[in-house]
Amino acid sequence: MVPPPENVRMHSVNLKNVLQWEPPAFPEGNLTYTAQFQSYNSFQDKCKYTTLTECDFSSLSKYGDHTLRVRTEFADEHSDWVNITFCPVDDTIIGPPGIQVEALADSLHMRFLAPKVVDEPETWTMKNFYTLWVYNVQYWKNGTDEKFQITAPYDFEVLRNLELWATYCVQVQGFLPDLNKTGEWSQPVCEQTTEDAETTPSWIIAIILIASVFMVFLLLLGCLALVWYIYKKTKYTFAPGNSLPQHLKEFLSRPHHSALLFFSLPPSGEDEVFDKLSVITADLESSKQSPGDICSLGASSQQESLQPVSEEGTQATGHSDPPTSPVCL
Repeated sequence: MVPPPENVRMHSVNLKNVLQWEPPAFPEGNLTYTAQFQSYNSFQDKCKYTTLTECDFSSLSKYGDHTLRVRTEFADEHSDWVNITFCPVDDTIIGPPGIQVEALADSLHMRFLAPKVVDEPETWTMKNFYTLWVYNVQYWKNGTDEKFQITAPYDFEVLRNLELWATYCVQVQGFLPDLNKTGEWSQPVCEQTTEDAETTPSWIIAIILIASVFMVFLLLLGCLALVWYIYKKTKYTFAPGNSLPQHLKEFLSRPHHSALLFFSLPPSGEDEVFDKLSVITADLESSKQSPGDICSLGASSQQESLQPVSEEGTQATGHSDPPTSPVCL
């Protein structure tokens, strides 16, 4: 008769479920083992004729009860089955979370990382399989025995009003309030607080402000240049402007032609033609003379007016109507 395996148990940490056992005393030869799990009304092999003393059942559903069994085999003989019942989410051990600690002045800023689950997406952690999950945090001043404990419902927590220039140690564990189940504690992480730095020096603020304004200015300037470039390209593509003829461009490109074009005086006009103007005056007494005398007087005056006039006088008098001879009846 082949004896059955001994000390059959499930070792499960963070839903990594491994069925383990110990070989029985059997001097006749080497033993093999077969482990099965119940699926509906029948059992299916998970590990068959293995010489190992464990079998991985992590692929089973994380919820519900599972019936597992294992037996010993030698040649054509085998032992009785040894059965156990296992519920992964209830029976697994919650491993220690990860913790990151940063000291800022008189406070410690902590970030917690829930344990990851094997054979699941990378972003899945133990928190994804439970309704309620919190962290138990305990901290103490290094070199003392007094410990303080708080509960953190989120992945981030801050310890404030600590003693300056003192070293504090922190460790954390996962906790399920609805199941009243605690996980394993993480390794202590110790950090030293620094001097009080509630306010940033004004010169640092000024430098940051100036640098920010300068960066914003450069960004706006770059945006404007880009918009202008796109505008010019679009305008040239869809509405190209009129350009000067090639021969005119060549003419304007010569320096002496350009100077003559902008600084030359307008050409002088032709000499103007002026008419001679004569003024005839008569005394009051002459008005009493006879018409014949008036006619003779007008004739003599007309002869005087026909005498040549100097060029200066002509230009001064300007253009006038031709002289009119008196009419004699």
